[in-house]
Amino acid sequence: MIVLDKLYDVIIIGGGPAGLSAAMYAGRARLSTLLIEKDAYGGQIVITSEIENYPGGMGHESGADLIKRMVAQVDRFGADKVTDTIIDVDLESDTKIVKGQKGEYRGKTVIIATGAQPRPIGCPGERELISKGVSYCATCDANFFEDFEVFVVGGGDSAVEEAIYLAKFARKVTIIHRRDALRAAKSIQERAFANPKIDYMWDSVVVELKGDGILTSMVVQNVKTNETREIFADEEDGTFGVFVFVGFLPNSKVFEGKVAMQDNYIIADENMHTNVHGVYVAGDIRIKKLRQVVTAAADGAIAAIEAEKFLEEG
Repeated sequence: MIVLDKLYDVIIIGGGPAGLSAAMYAGRARLSTLLIEKDAYGGQIVITSEIENYPGGMGHESGADLIKRMVAQVDRFGADKVTDTIIDVDLESDTKIVKGQKGEYRGKTVIIATGAQPRPIGCPGERELISKGVSYCATCDANFFEDFEVFVVGGGDSAVEEAIYLAKFARKVTIIHRRDALRAAKSIQERAFANPKIDYMWDSVVVELKGDGILTSMVVQNVKTNETREIFADEEDGTFGVFVFVGFLPNSKVFEGKVAMQDNYIIADENMHTNVHGVYVAGDIRIKKLRQVVTAAADGAIAAIEAEKFLEEG
């Protein structure tokens, strides 16, 4: 039961893998814990149809299945949960105030785990075909496209690095970039240009993705000539992959001016400490190299343990 005037040991904002992991560890440590999620638990991972690279996973389980088990663990360890959208925070005093649309919550420590979301193309058909040919994570989904043709949208470091990774699985990788030159670091470009499986579609953007339950074609437009053409899946394959790497959108707006940030990501050390005492960060919202379920869960565990130490030291 949520008591609005209760002073919690730990308030966790965000119910993705990082927040759920933090809630598990905090609850297991017998800390009074409140987990606040604005919508559905799980974050980005709930749209993943199959997870094969989570250590100790159940095999071909969906992201939703994994999150269901994590939520059950949180409940078993006694953390309180509430659905609310956070609109402001006051993190400076010893008692942290987290203000939601439904009420205010007070905590001795706060763990921020609000995540980040891939920046979408924004074209028709994209949302409907997520996990049905459209992906935002090569590490997660590359093996599903082994010996298939895939397209990578973007031209920065992440896009080109992921194209190189995808080339280990796909028979052909085509980078679609809106400019006539890549933006990635020269060293990364050199590796891509040296890979015979990687091709390029310059001055182009994806304007529509099509398919009835699975991606079967896409419409690409040349930004200089405005000419459009439709690319269809190979008849034998029946589908192809579109991997989108045009940046991320960290969910950090409510924390602007409250904790130190860089490019809208929260800055933290390896122990998840922010620049504010008693405030920690975990998961995709922090500056980090690898954004995966396993690293988010690790972040959450570390943040909860650090919060416990903070409380013990008084």
